[in-house]
Parts: sequence; structure tokens; C-alpha cells
Amino acid sequence: MNNQPILDVHDKPKTTQWFTLSIQHLFAMFGSTILVPYLVGLDPAIALISSGLGTLAFLLITKFQVPAYLGSSFAYIVPIKLMNDSFGPGATMVGTFLVGLVYGAIALIIRKSGYRWIMNLLPPVVVGPVIIVIGLSVAGTAVNMATQDTAGKYSMLHFSVALVTLAATIIFTIFAKKLLSTIPILAGIIAGYIYAVIVGVVDFEPVMKAHWFEMPEFVIPFVSYKVNFTWDIFWLMVPVAIVTISEHIGHQLILSDVVGRNYIKEPGLHRSILGDGMGSIISALIGGPPKTTYGENIGVLVITRIYSVYVLAGAGIFAILFGFIGKITALIHSIPTPVMGGVSILLFGIIASSGLRMLVDNKINFGDNRNLVITSVILIIGVGGAILKLPFKDIQIQGMALAAIFGVLLNLVLPGRQPVSDNMFEAHGDDEKKTA
Repeated sequence: MNNQPILDVHDKPKTTQWFTLSIQHLFAMFGSTILVPYLVGLDPAIALISSGLGTLAFLLITKFQVPAYLGSSFAYIVPIKLMNDSFGPGATMVGTFLVGLVYGAIALIIRKSGYRWIMNLLPPVVVGPVIIVIGLSVAGTAVNMATQDTAGKYSMLHFSVALVTLAATIIFTIFAKKLLSTIPILAGIIAGYIYAVIVGVVDFEPVMKAHWFEMPEFVIPFVSYKVNFTWDIFWLMVPVAIVTISEHIGHQLILSDVVGRNYIKEPGLHRSILGDGMGSIISALIGGPPKTTYGENIGVLVITRIYSVYVLAGAGIFAILFGFIGKITALIHSIPTPVMGGVSILLFGIIASSGLRMLVDNKINFGDNRNLVITSVILIIGVGGAILKLPFKDIQIQGMALAAIFGVLLNLVLPGRQPVSDNMFEAHGDDEKKTA
């Protein structure tokens, strides 16, 4: 792979380039970042603002060495929906804050004891099936969004909107070239939206009435809601961090290859995990969803070979500004549900498939009964939505969180566990570039 940079990590773009390069990254994350709050009932404007603030915090914590963007995490969709239904949005913010604290605690342990233990705790045979569960557990949501009208009844007209959106997204995913290939979700949403306008299922009145500058309705602790910790919130949200932390490590390894530095060692995995967690903490304090590093933006780095952290910081600033533009927020809210449903059919399937790909890429041998047992238990518990009711404090652990816990425990107790090789880490990055 030709990864010789056009702009290296600390190179500043020209003023005329800065705007365009940062907007590219904004578009790359835009579709996915607004889809998550759309699905769980949070404000997309706040999701944009929190993603921008989280990205700036991440860059600061990693000493402006890691060119990464933080967007909304899909892994927490099901837990957030469950909490919103049972406890209200305040519980979601408490859970998101707890996730950030867990990231911070793990970062501290890694700083003190090194990083190899966490990869031994979260091998591909555990993380891959849990990622599959994440995609499959929201499959019903995607289908309902694609096929139902605003009254919740089946509508062929609305389904046609979803099918057009799905077809457009597939075409952009497979056939788009260069920069357009990095934004197939956004491009699919735009194509589906245009078709929705043609068939008359879009209401432009809120967009026309919206002001150019509008203050989003931030969800502030102790102001918008009473902060109340419960173990139900903890067990719904925190175990999912098993998956997102593993996802984060994978992204850091990929970034190390792309940029030519060993980010696991410098600025260190503890700093990048802390930066990721701080993004979720910031999001929790203003009403946004949990955050994670975004593969879409890594794709932009690969294609453009522009690794400048200044460009990523610019994207973060633009995301914050977009969140305060009322017309843009109203336009996002005007996107019909079947448009998002059509995108979700593909996107949730891709999430599930990425878990399968992790198993294939890491050559997980299913002729080994150990691997077969771990994977099978995770899939059935997760997809089946199993619930574990503990006999004290009415604590419930369910679905994906329970599947992740079972996977980790089985991996630890079953004989035949293979430790992660040090070569996995040493192979990534260029030590000469790193120290330059």
C-alpha cells in the first residue's frame, strides 16, 4: 500500500485547502453519526456537537499525534433504546458517562501494566461473535423503519423509498471511486431523500420555519434530569465497552499501518483509549450518544494520504458549528424514516458481517470445539435476548451485554487458550518514523 503522505501528521494545510479537506472528513462521518441518535431518539444536532468536542479532546489527550475522528457508536443502540423505554434519556446519559469512566480505568491499568493483557482478554473469537450480535439485534428495527408509515402500518410507498435508498447505497458502496467511496451512507441518504421528495413523503415546513442559528436542547445533568445511578444502567451499558474497546484497538493498529507510526507504543494505547472515553464523557454531559473512533474517516486517510491532525481538528470544529445551524438540524429531522430504514438494512448487515470477517481474517478454527462453543453461546444468548436476573437489587443483565460477559468468561475458563503474540503489535508502524 502506498502510504507516503501528501500531508504528514503535523503538516499544516494551506488555508484554501483546510476548509475542503476538513469538510471531506465531516461528510465521511456525517451519515453514521446522525443515524445513531435518529434511531434511539436523541438529538442529531447534539450528536454532531459532541462528536466535534470529543474529537478535539481526543487529539489533545493523544498529544496531537493520532489523526482520528470520534463519531456515534452503533454498539450501544440496543442498550440505549432499552434504557430510554425503561428509565428515560437521563439514564442513557448516566450510562454513557459510566462507559467513559470504564475507558479511563482501563487506560490507567494499561499505563501501569502494559497493553497485551487486554488483547488476551478480548481475542477475536470473543469480539467477532459479539459484533455479529450487534448487527443482528437491530435487524428488526431496520425492517420496521423501512416498511412502515408514520402510523406504524405497512406501506408499499414507504417501502419503495427504503428500497431506492438501499439500492443507491449499495451502488455507491460497490461502484463509487475515490472520495465518493468514503461516503456511501451519506450519498445513499441523499439519493433516498430526493426520491422521497419526488413521491411526496417529505415535509419541508419545519425547515422553512427554522432559524439559521438555533441553540440545541442540551440534556444537562442535574438540570435536565435527576442523576440516579442504578445497577440496571451499569449492566446494560458497561459490558458493551468490551466490544468498543476492542474496536478501538483494531483502529489504532490500522492507523499505525496507514500513517507509519506505532500508536500502540507512542503516544500509547492508554492515551488513545482515554481520549476515546473522554469523548463519551463529554457527550454524556450534553446529551449525545457514546463515541468511538470511526473507520469511515480512516478510509479518508487511506485514499487521500493526508494525515494532518489539523485537518481532523478542522472537521471537529465544523461539526460543532453544524450543530448550531437550525436549518441543517431541521433538514436532518425532515429525513423520512424509510430512508434511514433503507440505509440501516445494509449498515446493520455490514456490522454483523464485519464480525464474521474478523473471525475469517484471524483464521479462527471452528474444527476446534473450544472456538465453536464460545461462538455458539455468544450468538444464541445475544440474538435471543437472554436475560439474567440476579437475586439482589433487582439487577438484570440482558442480550448483548450478557453475551459479551459469557464470551469473556468462557474464553478465560476453557482450556486451550492461546496468548496473543507480541508480533501482532510489533508489526504495526515504523519505529524510525515514530521517533522522527
